[in-house]
Amino acid sequence: MLCMLRGFAMQYDVKTLGKSVMDGQAILFADALSLAQEEDFDALLEASQCVREKYCQNRVTLCSIMNAKSGMCSEDCRFCAQSGHYTTGVQVYPITSFESALRAAVIAESHGIQRFALVTSGKKLNDREFSKILEIIHGLRRTVKIELCASLGALTRERAEELKEAGITRYHHNVETSSDYFPQICTTHTYLDRIETIRTVIAAGIEPCCGGIIGLGESMEQRIRLAFEIKAMGVKSIPLNILNPIPGTPLEHMPRLAPDEILRTIAMFRLIIPDSELRYAGGRCALGDKQRLGLIAGISSVMVGNFLTTAGNDISQDLAMIKYYSGREEK
Repeated sequence: MLCMLRGFAMQYDVKTLGKSVMDGQAILFADALSLAQEEDFDALLEASQCVREKYCQNRVTLCSIMNAKSGMCSEDCRFCAQSGHYTTGVQVYPITSFESALRAAVIAESHGIQRFALVTSGKKLNDREFSKILEIIHGLRRTVKIELCASLGALTRERAEELKEAGITRYHHNVETSSDYFPQICTTHTYLDRIETIRTVIAAGIEPCCGGIIGLGESMEQRIRLAFEIKAMGVKSIPLNILNPIPGTPLEHMPRLAPDEILRTIAMFRLIIPDSELRYAGGRCALGDKQRLGLIAGISSVMVGNFLTTAGNDISQDLAMIKYYSGREEK
């Protein structure tokens, strides 16, 4: 789909700020706050579409994840079904087998998905668990060609280097929300603890993947602050989740975000970090039949298949959405 930046249909601020981002200028925090309140919603999405197409061309990358260890996490993240602090009925199991991981990786690869990630619950793995995960990664690297990613909680530099040697090219560790709102979401570890893991991953030569969750009760200003904080770390792979309130968690009665607010947030992330791989992750079902509009708002990557504790879209549905609405081929 060709980008058409129609100046006459836009407010002056949207046109000017959108063009400045297109020209390679970084948007300022104050300008982002103003732009997020733009009344001409279509103009905002069109500006973010132009930026997305300039920096990402026709690429829509795909990834999938596997819940490789589930439940009984020691941390009290208020949104999480896997926290041992809450009764959610989530399935609990130890580190998966190599055979199960291989089966999931082969399925992902057969659908043309570029990346496959092993994700484990808990603040960090113990030595036995980490050794088993390493064995699985080594085995996958010998068997499949798909890029391998991991999300295993907090890491030491030594463990990060072992993961890199085993074949992990990207490590996921969300900061979840902005630094000023984080204490409202988790008390058993800090925002700085999460930043330290990202720094460790970068120092070990692994690409970081770091995003967050919107709809936790934070303000739009805090979402914008989250985007700027992620940008400051140099992160380019950014999964954007939308809260799916889980019964049994403290946020079970949190109202779902309206689709237009989700799309507005996506657009702001794209304008703030224009060259990012901005990824649809968990909770995008909240958009209903407007999921396709996320590709216009700024999404350039899609996590397909099921998520950690909830079901996602059918892979074929996602591929059809990408091809039909945007006129792009997934790559």
